[in-house]
Amino acid sequence: MSSQVSTSRGLHPPGNIMTFESPHRWPVTAPTGQTDAGGNDDQEVRLLSVSWNQDCGCFAAGTSNGFRIFNCDPFKETFRRDLKSGGFGIVEMLFRCNILALVGGGSNVAYPSNKVMIWDDHKSRCIGEFAFRADVRAVKLGKDNIVIVLETKIYVYKLSDLKMLHQIDTQPNPRGLCCLSHHSNTSVLACPGLRQGHVRVEHFGLNLTKMIAAHDSHIACMALTMDGLLLATASMKGTLIRIFNTMDGSLLQEVRRGLDKAEIYSIALSPNVQWLAVSSDKGTVHIFSLKVRVAGEDSSQDLRTLEAPRMDHQNSSTSMDPLIQTNTGSNASSSLSFMKGILPRYFSSEWSFAQFHLPEVTRYIVAFGAQNTVMMVGLDGSFYRCIFDQVNGGQMSQKEYSRFLKADYAPLRMLAA
Repeated sequence: MSSQVSTSRGLHPPGNIMTFESPHRWPVTAPTGQTDAGGNDDQEVRLLSVSWNQDCGCFAAGTSNGFRIFNCDPFKETFRRDLKSGGFGIVEMLFRCNILALVGGGSNVAYPSNKVMIWDDHKSRCIGEFAFRADVRAVKLGKDNIVIVLETKIYVYKLSDLKMLHQIDTQPNPRGLCCLSHHSNTSVLACPGLRQGHVRVEHFGLNLTKMIAAHDSHIACMALTMDGLLLATASMKGTLIRIFNTMDGSLLQEVRRGLDKAEIYSIALSPNVQWLAVSSDKGTVHIFSLKVRVAGEDSSQDLRTLEAPRMDHQNSSTSMDPLIQTNTGSNASSSLSFMKGILPRYFSSEWSFAQFHLPEVTRYIVAFGAQNTVMMVGLDGSFYRCIFDQVNGGQMSQKEYSRFLKADYAPLRMLAA
């Protein structure tokens, strides 16, 4: 078991966090005295990781010589740090503010992969540091907490003073699976449990722990809604995606990506909880229509002003009905679905509502943009924006493509939001 040997250095609680109301106010600069003379030549830069910020309005790219921040709409690079001393395999943003979590990556050992630096880019210095005996698999930042994921353990720290709040034991978790809610009135964490295929959900504000038997095989990917009340999961088989109520662990909906085994790269839930997106090694992004919803969510609202979450209750006769909604479109199903329980299970499955085909040679993470748009970021340095028909579904239309980093090197890591 990996044990913590954490230290803190020059610790200044980030109480006065500088926020950037518009992303273009982040200048494209490099630290004084640390600029790599070849840093602007993308042919010499290796892309190590990509990850969304909490509202998917921008994403961070860890490179072999620093990191870069990109705004999604309009798409453009808004900030970069090019360093002589090494690169970062994990770059985690805290919304759009100046606080980042950084973990070293690549061949340069200046920043070891077992150490997390909490970086204040406004002050251009490290304000906190955590060191472990094992490699850090992932870092997640929330409005109040810092979550550090190791192979078999997760540590939760308070953001204001970096004091440890919780330790969670997990199944071997080489992918660093963990997700947080980002709602002003909820504090939810989901991670692999101690049993294969199980997910542990912590409602910190309610002092509630829920174990969900999500799949028979190991969990491959997971995502929470912004308020943490719904959880979407996929297993190593990659054929089914399941949506659960995190309060009672009940299964609300199951959709089918396909019949063949696939590696699921990313799952995204739309802010209005009407749609679910999935990317995999099959090279197709699938969009599913959700029959579940949490009321009070509005994708156009700022996360800081969201109302307290509540369940929509309609006239119903089952425990699942309070979360049922009538969506604009519906997922495809087999013409033999009426024989559910007689024919094999896939005949009664819900199939994807809309699709978009991507190159299969790289990994992509997905997120929902404004209205009915979907964004994809690839570890080959590519960015796509597509639009889907909310009534008829079918093939999505590509609206935008950009190559933000032209690198010929094989990527190492992909981190979802």
